Amino acid sequence: MEEQKTQQPTIDKPDQNDADKNKVMGILAYIIFFIPMLAAKESRFAMFHAKQGLMLFILSVVVSIASTIIPFIGWFIISWAGSILVLVLAIIGIVNAAQGQMKPLPWIGELAIKWFKF
Repeated sequence: MEEQKTQQPTIDKPDQNDADKNKVMGILAYIIFFIPMLAAKESRFAMFHAKQGLMLFILSVVVSIASTIIPFIGWFIISWAGSILVLVLAIIGIVNAAQGQMKPLPWIGELAIKWFKF
């Protein structure tokens, strides 16, 4: 008799019940990342998106600092391009969370998974 193996959800395939229950927390993670960290810390789905949201916040701080420190180029190029990049990544994250997916954000998503162990 063969035993059936239960598969753990992968990054791309979350537990569907968890995703359905915590979609709002996943979406909120890209707007105010710490709310899901406090309110849904038992949810793997919400915590995944909170990590992505925290990494997006760090990116926005880096863009802000770089655009302030570097004269002219920072003011006119880094601030605009960085702000658009942060906005696009936030939209991608919100769409992924709304669809119940756990896809890492381009460029920064894998770093968030490696850096944050909560």
